Amino acid sequence: MARQPEDKAAAKFATSDGALIRELALLLDETSLTEIEIERAGLRVRVARNVSIAASLPAAAPLAAAAAPAPAAASAPAAAADFSKHPGAVPSPMVGTAYWSPEPGAKPFIEVGSKVSAGQTLLIIEAMKTMNQIPSPRAGTVTQILVEDGQPVEFGEPLVIIE
Repeated sequence: MARQPEDKAAAKFATSDGALIRELALLLDETSLTEIEIERAGLRVRVARNVSIAASLPAAAPLAAAAAPAPAAASAPAAAADFSKHPGAVPSPMVGTAYWSPEPGAKPFIEVGSKVSAGQTLLIIEAMKTMNQIPSPRAGTVTQILVEDGQPVEFGEPLVIIE
């Protein structure tokens, strides 16, 4: 008997919110987003597009190839995948577009070789027309910047290496 309310809730969800899910899926197609999440009346719905890892590697590979000697360029996709496991990697906390400076033409927040302190802004990520400052989780030296200015980033994608 305790399962009846859950079953009624599931039935209500299937009929009333099925249209919402279809609408969110269409919105993903129209905007080229990879995922969207909405919460309403305590019900959270997340619709995500199936994204392969290989699709996100070419964006990081040109920077890795430019920073590495020519023989290592052939192994850039493998090296780019290893950045996420690097102990100094700072992952993206959200999906959005990464920017190096507060406005176009302004001095970047950081450069390779910059000394940073915990809490210092590394870059900003624009998500849903909001600029979000990404703070450094620790003090150290920026050894690599893994994203280009204006590049789309995914949740968890490594942005910067701080050692």
